[in-house]
Amino acid sequence: MQFGRTYEEFEVGAVYKHWPGKTVTEYDDHLFCLLTMNHHPLHMDSNYAEKTTDFGKNVVVGNYIYSLLLGMSVPDVSGKAIANLEVESLKHIAPTFHGDTIYGETTVLDKTPSKSKSDRGIVYVETKGYKQDGTVVCVFRRKVMVPTETYIKERGGEQPGRPEPKVQGK
Repeated sequence: MQFGRTYEEFEVGAVYKHWPGKTVTEYDDHLFCLLTMNHHPLHMDSNYAEKTTDFGKNVVVGNYIYSLLLGMSVPDVSGKAIANLEVESLKHIAPTFHGDTIYGETTVLDKTPSKSKSDRGIVYVETKGYKQDGTVVCVFRRKVMVPTETYIKERGGEQPGRPEPKVQGK
């Protein structure tokens, strides 16, 4: 299984469809709210959401959807990354509700070699998240510093630091 890409492996215009999707549960949403101290009743109080909002039900926290999509993109985009440098834009386009399944895809918009170090480059990508019916719910653009093949080779290959199993009795 691939886990990220080197600079050379990115092609401008390439689209990576992240798999599998994730069905968002009430538990996921509430746990994220608790972990991040976001206690807005739109996310936590179904009575409030039903009686006082245009949605008529709880809306999943947008930053959970962003975080979910960022995580989904790791095997295709940033699994080998040296650093996430910048989130240029983040747009929440439509609401997500408990029970919706989120899918994501990332498009490579540009890539440039590092100006200061020849063993890395910057990849500029846009990730879109959408629901099971195709409705786009979140779009963000970011710049990721990724290694070149030389960087990987010089630092121990694809899985640096991974121990080898010890054979008992030897």
